[in-house]
Amino acid sequence: MSTPLSAPSEMAFFSLLARCGSFSATARELNVSTPAVSKRLAQMEARLGVQLLNRTTRRVSLTPEGETYLAHARRILADIADMEQLVSRTQSTPQGLLRVNATLGFGRSHIAPLISDFVRSHPQVQVQLQLSVDPPPLASDAFDVCIRFGEPPDARVIARRIAPNRRLLCASPTYLAQRGTPKIPSDLARHDCIGIRQGDDAYGQWRLSPARKSGAVEVVKVRGGLSTNDGEIAVNWALEGHGIVMRAEWDVARYLRSGRLVQVLADHHTPPADIYAIYPQRHQAAARVRAFVDFLVGRFASSTPGD
Repeated sequence: MSTPLSAPSEMAFFSLLARCGSFSATARELNVSTPAVSKRLAQMEARLGVQLLNRTTRRVSLTPEGETYLAHARRILADIADMEQLVSRTQSTPQGLLRVNATLGFGRSHIAPLISDFVRSHPQVQVQLQLSVDPPPLASDAFDVCIRFGEPPDARVIARRIAPNRRLLCASPTYLAQRGTPKIPSDLARHDCIGIRQGDDAYGQWRLSPARKSGAVEVVKVRGGLSTNDGEIAVNWALEGHGIVMRAEWDVARYLRSGRLVQVLADHHTPPADIYAIYPQRHQAAARVRAFVDFLVGRFASSTPGD
């Protein structure tokens, strides 16, 4: 029976096997024979009493038990690396698994390309990017860094602003020519507004406040025939003249510059939407996390919305 000291080695082995996707590729990485890889996995499964992988002639796939084992193994291995770095108090080279979460549209358009550049500069870091409609709970340990809009009201996590951002109301020139341009927030109730169901935002309600003078926030109940959980789709519908959309400046700036979209109610503010990198306090000593967040801050600082 394996001793506790062998557990990290087993977890690292299984993580590599899952990443390589086959016994032969794993064997090449470890410089051992393919039967040796198969035997080691069989010993793990025998000790645990469950099947971790489904075998085929060419590839392997995770069983539900294998998915659970892999998720916890990667988190534990990352924690071990963080602990060793913290104890040694050295500024080690960023390395290991970095799990990143971001929203669908912004993650696809802005975070994914930056990750491509980041791993070229830090080849010892492996990045898993997951895009989701709703951000994971702040207390979740499923991710190392989450990219979110708006500063979270939780002191248990570190929130570093990586870019300023505004939510803007905009529509196509064609739509505004046909339906008119809203002059005050209450005018929105008479327009087709494209709904986006994301996060904790109150769906169907837009909050606006005067930009140049103090005044109460005005809550407008909007309506329209189109809604989606994907911001990119909503913007495309606005481009096609289907109505007014509220979207992050980073996602619509290029269309505003080209004239394909026109901002409306520019003299009103929407709720804050600055872009933050959120990570647990226990990860602040992790070189891979610090390097990634510093990289994001630097790249966004040298960019403007729509670049």
